[in-house]
Amino acid sequence: MKAIRLYAVLFVLIGLAACKAQDINKAINAVNNTVKSNTLTNSEIIQGLKEALKVGTNNSVTSASAVDGFFKNSLIKIPFPSEAQAMETKLRSIGMGDQCDKFVETLNRGAEEASKSAANIFLNAITNLTISDGMKILKGADNAATQYLQDNTTASLKTSFLPIVKSALQKVEVTKYWNPLATAYNKIPLVTKVNPDLDAYVTDKAISGLFKLIAAEEYKIRKDPAARITDILKKVFA
Repeated sequence: MKAIRLYAVLFVLIGLAACKAQDINKAINAVNNTVKSNTLTNSEIIQGLKEALKVGTNNSVTSASAVDGFFKNSLIKIPFPSEAQAMETKLRSIGMGDQCDKFVETLNRGAEEASKSAANIFLNAITNLTISDGMKILKGADNAATQYLQDNTTASLKTSFLPIVKSALQKVEVTKYWNPLATAYNKIPLVTKVNPDLDAYVTDKAISGLFKLIAAEEYKIRKDPAARITDILKKVFA
């Protein structure tokens, strides 16, 4: 807003030096009309930011919860747990690559299933967006809206995701693929035995993956006019 008003002042000063009296009045009126048309009310700012968050989260949840939403997206695909990566390398070297691939697929299927429950949690946080929150987001970094959601939904997402992930992993029989891998690896002499908490691991990775997608959606809305699919988005992010 300050930038717009400063532009208006400069425009008028230039006009004073170069125009006749009636032209000056026309110039002033034109600048005032421009300022008015670009001035946003607090209500419009909040409406626009809520709309942006809804678009971003809906697109992200839809993408993540689809079949292969995690598994075939290199940005968010869930790999072997970090503490078991040495185990993966060793097992692949002894011809168990297919079993490792199937195990990784089941982890990602669990994340895809859990993501279906995220929409309502995000919607609740969006509904509670305040004017103060909105101004911070509007003036913040390119991921400010995503950060707002992280701060206000991570705890709820973990609570919601964990039982769903656990059920999903049971459904896709993750232990059917994990147990033979762990058993084979733990029989190798001198290795450090591994047994990560797969439910917690997939839950954390699923939440992290969703926020990566949301951050990408937010960036598009801020930078790409084509991503502003409603009038209020076009006005707020112009």
